[in-house]
Amino acid sequence: MMQKCLELARLALGKTAPNPLVGAVVVKDGQIVGTGFHPGAGQPHAEVFALREAGEEAKGATIYVSLEPCNHYGRTPPCSETVVQAGVARVVVGMVDPNPLVSGGGIARLRSAGIEVVVGVEEEACRKLNEAFIYRITHHRPFGILKYAMTLDGKIATITGDSNWVTQDAARHEVHRVRAACDAVIVGTNTVCQDNPFLTSHHAGTHNPLRVVMSRSLKLPAEAHLWDVSEAPTLVFTEVGSNPELQKLLLNKGVELVEFDTLTPGKVMESLYQRELLSVLWECGGTLAAPAIASGAVQKVLAFIAPKIIGGESAPSPVGNLGLTSMSQALMLERVQWRTVGSDCLMEGYLPENQSAKP
Repeated sequence: MMQKCLELARLALGKTAPNPLVGAVVVKDGQIVGTGFHPGAGQPHAEVFALREAGEEAKGATIYVSLEPCNHYGRTPPCSETVVQAGVARVVVGMVDPNPLVSGGGIARLRSAGIEVVVGVEEEACRKLNEAFIYRITHHRPFGILKYAMTLDGKIATITGDSNWVTQDAARHEVHRVRAACDAVIVGTNTVCQDNPFLTSHHAGTHNPLRVVMSRSLKLPAEAHLWDVSEAPTLVFTEVGSNPELQKLLLNKGVELVEFDTLTPGKVMESLYQRELLSVLWECGGTLAAPAIASGAVQKVLAFIAPKIIGGESAPSPVGNLGLTSMSQALMLERVQWRTVGSDCLMEGYLPENQSAKP
């Protein structure tokens, strides 16, 4: 039943920021009588939808919910009160809410009302689903994911800059799925100039992330797919006074611009945090990937590896200079998982919080 909750929660991937993904299932006499998920900030929580569907059947039933019911007034009333008033006999919770406004309070309220509460069912899966929410709550920054595709010899493009395509269709479809689950996707100047990407999820009806461009000089083409904001919004971060003519052109096209005295990944992530985003996908080249890692803007790495060899001493690699001079300084990823995606391989891992990219 908790796995069913997670399936329901995933229906809102990319749409709930700054709120978590939550699913709920009401069970009476071994039968599901109500289901629900949280569709987005300001809308009812998963428990409310599930209990509405269950109606009178909720009395004496068990409700499964992937995240602890809230016990405070935010954009919506506390879910714990809704659960109490519905008359359920038992609540099964996937994980405790890391939000200090909630943490443990919802569970305590339910127990004080005489409701049996079981906590920690499929907890690891529940935490994985909401890893971006947990990170944002505990670190006050969005969760950063660095994604890149490289050949077997570690190249993301040929010596001429050609990168279409490193991986096959299945891997590219997986990238589109990841994009749809994120709130923003970031690229730098080189990616815009060389690849002219769309940075959308490429599927009708699915969520498109905010498309973000980081460019200090704003030496960008006047025509690019990213400047068409009819399908997805685009935000450009640059430095004060850079390329006024292009700034005017982009503003006229509906592109948003934000200027900093000095443009850094850290300042960009702080700005995106203020916009209440949860997850940010870095799809940049090695020049921008290195400072993103060094500044702590990246927590997770998704590396697609194609069984191809292209060679070339000057061919670009996924991560630029980190200033590391010995193998002992290498950043060792944790919780690493490998799986095949078509003919390509995907490595997923996490950068340790206590490691720095600086020697």
